[in-house]
Amino acid sequence: MATADSSTERIDTTLFLTVSGPPGCGATTLCERLADAMGCPYVSGGDIFRELAEDRDMSLNQLTAKADEDDEIDRALDQRLQQIAEKWGTANKPFILESRLAGWLAGDRADIRVWLDAPKEVRLDRIEDRIETEAEMRVREVSEAGRYESYYEIDIADRSFYDLEINTARWSKQGVFTLVRTAIEEYDPELDEGAFRTPSIDV
Repeated sequence: MATADSSTERIDTTLFLTVSGPPGCGATTLCERLADAMGCPYVSGGDIFRELAEDRDMSLNQLTAKADEDDEIDRALDQRLQQIAEKWGTANKPFILESRLAGWLAGDRADIRVWLDAPKEVRLDRIEDRIETEAEMRVREVSEAGRYESYYEIDIADRSFYDLEINTARWSKQGVFTLVRTAIEEYDPELDEGAFRTPSIDV
């Protein structure tokens, strides 16, 4: 479990947050900062993907290739993430779930759903130290979008149910953190009753 340090203002909350977005959107940076401030754990889809690779004694590249061949890997990943969402959705403790489909998988269990994005050139610059070219990143995004629609009949481009949508190219890391922190601190559960809720998906 992460704990707050002196460099991050403490956030006193029991909210369950989801954070989603494409590669290079700044999700990992935000989640680490929020987990530190909230004094809570966070789980990312990348963490679960690595666990699946270890369980199958495969490299990440091998598992990625297999995921492109059939739906077993994607569904196993989504099932684990949904199980985590179900557990923390009733815990009344702060938690953060990060993945491209986190908002969909958590559904109404999540209190606040955040979508991060940035122009492709900005995101590509941010991931330049990763082993992924611009073409590979774009192919992956198109491939994933197609799989999501095929598996669950959802449009990943539909962001109408997110509570907060941020272009992280417009703010500093501190600025993005401050925006989300304000949303957490100003959250009113009584106003939540009439809000548009997330259509959950069956994995």
